[in-house]
Amino acid sequence: MPYEFEEVLSTIKMTEIEHFDIRTVTMGINLKDCSDRNVEVACQKIYDKITRLAGKHVENALKIESQYGIAIANKRVSVTPISLIADSFGEEEFIKIAETLDKAARQIGIDYIAGYSALVQKGATNGELRFLNSIPYALASTAKVCSSVNIGSTKAGINIDAINIMSEKIKQTAELTKDNGSIGCAKLVVFCNAVEDNPFVAGAFHGVSEPEVVINVGISGPGVVLDGIRSAGRVDFRELAEVIKKTVFKITRAGELIGRKVAASNNVEFGIVDISLAPTPAEGDSIADILMAMGVEDVGAPGTTAALAMLNDCVKKAGLMASSCVGGMSGAFIPVSEDQGMIRAVEAGHLSLEKLEAMTAVCSVGLDMIAVPGDTPATTIAGVIADEAAIGVINDKTTAVRIIPVYGKKVGESVDYGGLLGKAPVMPISTLSSANLLLRGGRFPAPMRSLTN
Repeated sequence: MPYEFEEVLSTIKMTEIEHFDIRTVTMGINLKDCSDRNVEVACQKIYDKITRLAGKHVENALKIESQYGIAIANKRVSVTPISLIADSFGEEEFIKIAETLDKAARQIGIDYIAGYSALVQKGATNGELRFLNSIPYALASTAKVCSSVNIGSTKAGINIDAINIMSEKIKQTAELTKDNGSIGCAKLVVFCNAVEDNPFVAGAFHGVSEPEVVINVGISGPGVVLDGIRSAGRVDFRELAEVIKKTVFKITRAGELIGRKVAASNNVEFGIVDISLAPTPAEGDSIADILMAMGVEDVGAPGTTAALAMLNDCVKKAGLMASSCVGGMSGAFIPVSEDQGMIRAVEAGHLSLEKLEAMTAVCSVGLDMIAVPGDTPATTIAGVIADEAAIGVINDKTTAVRIIPVYGKKVGESVDYGGLLGKAPVMPISTLSSANLLLRGGRFPAPMRSLTN
């Protein structure tokens, strides 16, 4: 679809007044050809390939940012899931690879590197089990590395054994990074139905069906949508839907333009634009504020899930009209710590973990950047992950859990990470036990809707 210069000019108001930015341009890099039986050789191959292909990624993104006057908040890299290229390695060798990824990320100046990942939705190899054990230490010894594990899918069902392992690894990560607010858990996400072209961290990885190198772009824009809804006034839902769609159409067009320009400047292929509305802790850049502008008194009120469902649907419809390259997760994100309106709702007691879970049935991903008391049992965390995975499996959608049992913190306290990670209020979580359910182990069978062949 061709782009006119006037389309770029139309974004000036969005960027200057309404917090619009490109949340991330993420370069995906295939590392399958970096596999080697010698970990030192594998690490050198990985470092050399990332620094060669992405060495000017930040520089080129900054040039495009300056040329078009649209901020690019994050410049990132995602790589082939590390567990796939190093299945013969032990825990210590996996950690060396994580440290190599971190070194490469620092060298090229990116914000995060993602893909310290595993896909174990139907079972885990011996190498993958060793990889899972390495995750807490890898995240504790690096600053820019992000990790994800896919534990379920509509086709495969839910790997409860993997959930139990990951709940323990989340607790271990929290303890190992306790001196920094258990921040390691903010870089770790557990997925169901993970997608291969997601540009957002912590869940990004370069899927095995992706090309050698690709640029995927993730947009922002809650502030732009909020301004459109407020300007529309008290219109009915059909008119409101049109307002949202027209606004998201413009955002998507601008996002794809920037993504293509960055891809061309790096001389690599353009992949997709992820049209997820990604909030920030800045005032006026909030999904919660959008829902309130739609009419709920505060997030968590009856009607919140319905409003979010409509917003998410409008985002998808507009994105598909604006671009033939929509991918990733595409919808509306509701990360608590990264959304000032969500933070206020939690602190006011209006938004509970249970209501958030209901909202995840209709939004882009799942329970994101949720802080809970540090003494929350691993089996309770496993139950939360299993619930989200069930929503994903039954509804054939991506769901995820990025939960932070903040070491030493209790309900009513908070942890401030600064930047885009924001401030996480510690939320109450049920003290009822799910241990007898989760410790059955094994795998939930795939649902009937998996039989679509």
